[in-house]
Amino acid sequence: MTTTMLKVSALKVAYGGIQAVKGVSFEVGQGELVSLIGANGAGKTTTLKAITGTQPVAAGEIEFLGKSIKGQGAWELVRQGLVMVPEGRGTFARMTITENLQMGAFVRNDNEIDDDIDKVFAIFPRLKERRKQLAGTMSGGEQQMLAMGRALMARPKVLLLDEPSMGLSPIMVDKIFEVVADIHGRGTTILLVEQNASRALGLADRGYVMDSGEVTMSGEAKALLRDPRVRAAYLGE
Repeated sequence: MTTTMLKVSALKVAYGGIQAVKGVSFEVGQGELVSLIGANGAGKTTTLKAITGTQPVAAGEIEFLGKSIKGQGAWELVRQGLVMVPEGRGTFARMTITENLQMGAFVRNDNEIDDDIDKVFAIFPRLKERRKQLAGTMSGGEQQMLAMGRALMARPKVLLLDEPSMGLSPIMVDKIFEVVADIHGRGTTILLVEQNASRALGLADRGYVMDSGEVTMSGEAKALLRDPRVRAAYLGE
């Protein structure tokens, strides 16, 4: 039986008087790649912010590795192995690529950090080529690679990816999804939040569809990809 790594139950999040997330429930099992899809404004990013402690929770429960993490700070969660690559990348613009990767390992005190930087460079050869370049001078796609590499430096047990393809060229989108598949293939459990429903469900084991702050559909990713409602709403068919 698959171990549940992350479980969200009846989660509610409000901004002032506006309820942005309305009782959302889902879970991610060990080794899975689960996609959370939906249109812009569906509540996907707000859900991730609530999970990672950067947005207050109005009601509901969030469990990681079987224990409640509701209300814990993001830094505490990184130490436990729950790591997010935020929408917008959030790289340290005035630091080099190597320094950004070192910052990803700030919760660690072992002697394998340099080895893990080499592993990130193996996944992202372009970062190795430019390892002394300031992050702020890189393209959006390169910064997305760096943000993902920085997250991997924390050795995540569950990696949360928030809209990794947003604003990127088609070629770079292809590269990012190739890397997501590679990271998952290496054994990392992933929760992928994406507007690009076709690509996200194409990679995932299972999926959840969010609309107006609620989960409206869920199931095996391939089945959702074939569902006429999903195809009409998110694939323009």
